Amino acid sequence: MSGRQGGKLKPLKQAKKQNKEMDLAFKQKQKQEEAERKAAAAKLQGKKK
Repeated sequence: MSGRQGGKLKPLKQAKKQNKEMDLAFKQKQKQEEAERKAAAAKLQGKKK
């Protein structure tokens, strides 16, 4: 009744750091797109007046 002894051990997961970097890049891209949308909306409102 021992645990897992034989066979190849699986490596520990280290993808979290990479995932975090991708998440930060994604959030930065979203912020940039939102800022561009706000600028475009402000420009359109300025033309209507």
